[in-house]
Amino acid sequence: MKPEGMKIIVFSDLDRSLLNDKYEYDQIEPILHHLLSLNVAIVFASSKTRNEIEFYRNKWQITDPFIVENGSAILIPKNYFGTHYEFTRQTQGYNIIEFSTPYCIIHEKLDVVRNRTGANIVGFGDMTAEQIAKDSGLPIYLAKLAKKREYSEPFKILDGKDKEVLDAISDEGLCFTRGGKYLHALGNCDKGKATSVLKNLYLQQFKKIFSIGVGDSANDLPMLKIVDKPFFVNKTVNRETVWKEIESIAQTQ
Repeated sequence: MKPEGMKIIVFSDLDRSLLNDKYEYDQIEPILHHLLSLNVAIVFASSKTRNEIEFYRNKWQITDPFIVENGSAILIPKNYFGTHYEFTRQTQGYNIIEFSTPYCIIHEKLDVVRNRTGANIVGFGDMTAEQIAKDSGLPIYLAKLAKKREYSEPFKILDGKDKEVLDAISDEGLCFTRGGKYLHALGNCDKGKATSVLKNLYLQQFKKIFSIGVGDSANDLPMLKIVDKPFFVNKTVNRETVWKEIESIAQTQ
């Protein structure tokens, strides 16, 4: 149970944590609206791109910060926090704290790995939006947004030894993590590091916070270790049960 008088922040993955395997959310959407009415912060922390996450934030009218591409960057709406904090750069709508390497470098280094190992590695940058939609199950309009990458590359090893490829990725100074459907190559970052930084910003603003995390894959574990109340969605713990429990926690505020 959450101690009273605290700001609640929910750090949530999207795929299979909030969305189901068909990218549907009908059962969770009313709970999200209720949480927002209770002034709960909903922070998406996903492997998805800025454009993909903005699609869902706009749909649900969520205005809280979010974490993109497996912890590669935090995007904080301008004037969201009243306290001073350091950030990497600004865009029209956000102060951005970056942790990863630019996408162009990630893509180039994967080419080096491909040539070095002889493995058949296929990433989103090698695929059309139509191919991504077919392979991932994403609707075509979301597949197009998934191609607009800034920091990381989802990929599959179609032919080659996983260990050899992943060792070569490490030798190139990159990191990798496993999502639900793809491996992801990125810089030296993860969801845990980004969550920790953002939690500290919330602490500066609100002094007392209670953080909740929702994830379903290995790439979510660093985030779930940082929060006060972690939820891991799997075959025995379903999404609806998790979000109903989060709703119950929020109602005790």
